[in-house]
Amino acid sequence: MSIQDKIREDAGKIFGEIVALRREIHSKPELAFEEFQTSALVKKCLSSWGIEFTEMAKTGVVAMIQGGKPGKTIALRGDMDALPILEENDVPYVSKNAGKMHACGHDVHTSSLLGTAKILNSHRQELPGAIKLIFQPSEERTPGGASVMIREGVLANPDVKNIIGQHVMPLLDTGKIGIRPGMYMASADEIYLTIHGKGGHGAHPHMTIDPVAIAAQVIVAAQTIISRRLDPRIPAVLTFGKVIANGATNVIPDKVLIEGTFRTMDEPNRELAHRLIEETIQGISKSMGGKADLSIEKGYPVLFNDEMLTARTRASIEEFMGKENVVDLDLWMAAEDFAWYTHQVPGCFYRLGTRNESKGIVHGLHTSRFNVDEDALKISTGLMAWIAVRELERDSMG
Repeated sequence: MSIQDKIREDAGKIFGEIVALRREIHSKPELAFEEFQTSALVKKCLSSWGIEFTEMAKTGVVAMIQGGKPGKTIALRGDMDALPILEENDVPYVSKNAGKMHACGHDVHTSSLLGTAKILNSHRQELPGAIKLIFQPSEERTPGGASVMIREGVLANPDVKNIIGQHVMPLLDTGKIGIRPGMYMASADEIYLTIHGKGGHGAHPHMTIDPVAIAAQVIVAAQTIISRRLDPRIPAVLTFGKVIANGATNVIPDKVLIEGTFRTMDEPNRELAHRLIEETIQGISKSMGGKADLSIEKGYPVLFNDEMLTARTRASIEEFMGKENVVDLDLWMAAEDFAWYTHQVPGCFYRLGTRNESKGIVHGLHTSRFNVDEDALKISTGLMAWIAVRELERDSMG
């Protein structure tokens, strides 16, 4: 029996166990850097399987599987935190922690990586190299658990040559895998702006400095940064999603609060946009007699899938799944803190299909009705194990 057949068989054998783990994690969601129960469950599983691990980044766990043959070290990553969302699913494993929910599939990522660890550990003597398994906290909260784990040395001792991550995708049917080389996910920065003016009676605007009028000009003009100042060949989005004036029908307020986000697929473009946003907002506010307090808080960087690693990963996926089940992904303007790893070592971030319309599993990420088709767990554990094995094998063969 080939090692691929063994991995496939192993994934089938542990399917029920991984579903149970996923449901346990799902029912006890924990927010960023609060994943104490989840972390304890991960460590309990690893210990029972004889897999060595260390702790870092408060609730993070890093397991190590040393192969029986010499070779490079690669990393596999799964995130553990949940979101502050009240779950509305009617399932036996619904969240028991009110106002918290695994609405982004991190319960799947954690349980899948545990399954992958168990499979790889059973074949460790056949592996030409070593595998780090990163159970990461706080993907959902800036600056992200990845940046903390990197700072604490997760990619060193031994040095990691490349890293692979898997994420659920409710836009893809179960049985499909999505992948894209090169730029894939956007950077994400938060914009906090206060425009100060001089309030007064709505009937006497000439006696005021109207921050609402300034805000209107700022919001419209800022969009021309995207359409007229940045390279149109590079995707970029500027959105203001929160505007608070707190005046009245006949009251001009003293200030307006505005919050938004800027996203792009290129780091130099990101830096240029920040400068232009600052210049535009300050210039308009001053020209209209007001003052602007602007803060742009940098979030996750651009996620870039290394071309060579992604080509190898795609080949491995096609070997395991069949070419007909591999889908080319579009650019995705959401952000992911896996991007931090890709700025340190070559990385590949691919998508696991979890949609099943016949089961009513159609809701999007970060929604109160999000769920996954658990049949995807028949695929996720074995697929990642196979990708890891093939990556080590290819390196050992030169």
